[in-house]
Amino acid sequence: MLQDTIAAISTAAQDGAISIVRMSGDEAISIAEKLFSRSLHDKDSHTVTYGYILDPITKERVDEVLVSLFRAPRTYTKEDIVEISCHGGRYITRLILQLVLSQGARLARPGEFTQRAFLNGRIDLTQAEAVNDMIQADTRENARLAMYGIRGSVKKLLDPLIKELLDMIANIEVNIDYPEYEDIEEITQEKLLPKANHWLLEIENILKKANSGQIIREGIKTAIIGRPNVGKSSLLNALLEEEKAIVTDIAGTTRDIVEGHIRLEGGLQLNLIDTAGIRDTQDIIEQKGIEKSYQIMEDAQLVILVLDGSAPLQEEDLRLLKDSENKTRIIVYNKSDITDKHLEGIQISAANQEIQPLLDEIHRLFDEHRIAAKEPSLANERQIALMRKAYSCMQHAIDAMQSGLELELADIDLQEAYTALKEILGEVHREDLLDTLFTNFCLGK
Repeated sequence: MLQDTIAAISTAAQDGAISIVRMSGDEAISIAEKLFSRSLHDKDSHTVTYGYILDPITKERVDEVLVSLFRAPRTYTKEDIVEISCHGGRYITRLILQLVLSQGARLARPGEFTQRAFLNGRIDLTQAEAVNDMIQADTRENARLAMYGIRGSVKKLLDPLIKELLDMIANIEVNIDYPEYEDIEEITQEKLLPKANHWLLEIENILKKANSGQIIREGIKTAIIGRPNVGKSSLLNALLEEEKAIVTDIAGTTRDIVEGHIRLEGGLQLNLIDTAGIRDTQDIIEQKGIEKSYQIMEDAQLVILVLDGSAPLQEEDLRLLKDSENKTRIIVYNKSDITDKHLEGIQISAANQEIQPLLDEIHRLFDEHRIAAKEPSLANERQIALMRKAYSCMQHAIDAMQSGLELELADIDLQEAYTALKEILGEVHREDLLDTLFTNFCLGK
C-alpha cells in the first residue's frame, strides 16, 4: 500500500489567498513534472520553484504556482514530497488536485500522510496523535501540550520505564534459563520487589500528571446542582455572561440539562451543566430530569452545590449535602443581596453577577492541575488506558512476589506491562486500531 503515491489538498476547503496540494510517494516528483512548466529532475531537496501548472492535454496554463520539492528521506513521510502552492480559490485548487490524480496519484485518506510518517519510522504513535492535537488546539495551553507530544515527550517519559522493565524481565529469565551458572546473580522476590515498587510509583506520578493534562485539555466537567429556585440557572447565566437558561420563580422550570462552556483566567475551562432542581415531585417529566441530575452529579469532576442563603436549609438541601459529600465540590450560598445573615462559606449573588468568590475557589481547587500540565504527560484516553493496564500488570506481579509465588508467574505480568508501554508508542499495534486513529485526522495531513 505504501508503494503508491497519494495526494490531497492540505489547506482548508474554502476560498483564500493560497492553497496547497500535497503529494507523497515514489512518483510524486515525476507526476509534478508532467504538469509543471519547468523541470524538477535536477532540483535539490527543500527548494521552491516558480512556474505554471499546465493542462497535460492542451498545454494551456492553469495557474501560476510555486512548487516545493522535498526528497526522501528528509521529509515528513520519509518519502518524496511535492507541494504545489496555488491561488486559493476552491475551483482552481480542486482542478489542480484532479490533474494530479489523473497522472497516477491516489486521493489520500484522512491522516494518511501522518500515518505514513508513523509507518516509515519518522515519528512514533504518540507524536502522530500530537500532530492532530496541534491542529485541533483552541488555546495556548492545548497548543503547548501538543508541542510536547510532537517533540517526543511521551517517548522520553516511557523509555526509562521500558528499560527498567526489560532489566527485571531479563534478570528473571536468565535465572530461569541458566540456573547452573554460578557467576549469575540470583534474583529473588526480596531483590526484585523494591525495583517493582519504585517502578509502580513512577507510573502513579505519570498518571497524576496525565489527569491534570486532561483537565486542562478537555475542561472540568462541572455540575450545578440544588433544589428548585435556589438560583442554579441564574448562576449558569452569570458564569456564561449570557441568558442561556430560563429563569423564573416557578419551581421545576429546568427539567432538562442546559450546557455551556467558559474559559477562566489562566486557562481553566468549565464545561457547565445546569441540572433540574432536585425535590420530591409527582410530575413524570420532572422526575426524569431529576434522575438525570443525579447521573450528571455522579459523572462530574466538580459539583457546585447551590443553597439559598436567604432561607433555612430544607430537607432537599440536606439530602444533596449528603449525596455529594464524596465529590469534589463547592458549596455556595446564593442570594446574598437579599439576606443579612452571616454564613460560613462562599456567598454570591448570581442575579447581580456577583460570583467572584466562587471563581476564586475554583482556581484554588484546580490551579495545581494547570501548573502540573505545564510538564509533558500522556495526551489521551488511549495512552492513559494502556498506562493503567501496565500499572495493573505490575501490581499483579508485586502481589505474586509478595505471596511467595514463583518468579515465572510474575514474569508473565511484567511482560504484559512491557507490551502495554510499547503499544502506547505504537511499537506494538493492530492495523484496525491505526485505521481508526488516523481516520480522525483531516485530509491532507
